[in-house]
Amino acid sequence: MKTMITGGAGFIGSHLVDALLQRGYGAAVLDNFSTGKQENISRALRNGATLFRADVRESEQVADAVGSFQPEVIFHLAAQMNVRESVANPAFDARTNIEGTINVLEAARRIGARVINVSTGGAMYGDIDTVPTPESVEPRPEAPYGQSKYCAERYVALYARLHGLRGATVRLGNVYGPRQDPSGEAGVVAIFCGHLGDRKRPTVYGTGRQTRDYVYVSDVIAGLLAVLDHREAYGEYNCGTGRASSVLDIIEALEPYADGDFAPEFAEARTGEIERSCLDVTRAFKELGWSSEVDLAEGLHQTIRWARIDRVPVAG
Repeated sequence: MKTMITGGAGFIGSHLVDALLQRGYGAAVLDNFSTGKQENISRALRNGATLFRADVRESEQVADAVGSFQPEVIFHLAAQMNVRESVANPAFDARTNIEGTINVLEAARRIGARVINVSTGGAMYGDIDTVPTPESVEPRPEAPYGQSKYCAERYVALYARLHGLRGATVRLGNVYGPRQDPSGEAGVVAIFCGHLGDRKRPTVYGTGRQTRDYVYVSDVIAGLLAVLDHREAYGEYNCGTGRASSVLDIIEALEPYADGDFAPEFAEARTGEIERSCLDVTRAFKELGWSSEVDLAEGLHQTIRWARIDRVPVAG
C-alpha cells in the first residue's frame, strides 16, 4: 500500500511515517518545514520514504505531489495548530486549515485516494457540560483554530456526499511524547519537560485547574492505523484516554524529576482556551477495537527519557 502523510515531518506525522514503513507500506512525506523538522524523518528517508517539499496552501504543489506518488491513502496532518496564533491571525489559520484541506481533498478526488483527516478534539467541542464528550455533541469552538478544523471536517464529509470520496476524521486529545518541540506549537507537557532541562519553573496561565485529555503519541498512532485498517470507517472518531488531568496534575507528576524548584508561577489566563476537555472514546473502541494503553505516568516518564533529563526517580 502507498500512503502519503501531509505534515509528515512534524511531531505526530513523523511517528506515523515510521509506523507505516514498519508495516512495509510505501510512505511519502509532504511538508513545507515551517514547523516540521528534517531530523524527525531522516531515518524514514533512509528507509525508503519519499519527500515532497510542498505547502498544502498551494493547490498546484499538492496536486503535483499526489499525482506523482499516486497514494492509495492520504493522512492529512498538516495544519496551523497554535490557538493563540489563530486568534491573532484568523485568516492565516483558515487558509491553512480550511483551504489546505480542500486542496488535499481535491488532489485525492482526482486519483481516487482515501483521506484520513486528523483534527482536534481538545479545541473542537468548547466549554460544555457533557464531559467526557462524545462525537455526537455539536462542536462550539472557542477559538478560530477549533472553528477552522471543524470546517475542514465538514469538507471531508461534503466530499464523501458530493464525490463519493472515502474519508474519516480522527479528533485528537492533547498529544504528547518524544519529538514534540517545547519551543514550537507544543502543549504543556513538552513545554514543562523543556523547563526541567533548563531548570526553570513552569508558568501556569489561569488557575491551573483547567483539564485536558492527555494522550501519548504511540496510542494516537495506533488509533490512526486502526482507522486505516477499517476501510469502512467514516465520520469522526475521538482519540484520547477518556480521563481528564489538570495542568497542576502535570506539574505534580513532573516535580520528582526536577533538579530544583519546580513550583508554578501563575499568569493571566489566555484568550480562546477552554476550561475543561476530555474525550469519550466509546465509538473508537466499539467500531475500531481501539483504546489507549499508555497511562499518564508512564507516558511522562518516556517523554522525559527522550528529552534526556538526567534525574529519573527509581520506581518504588
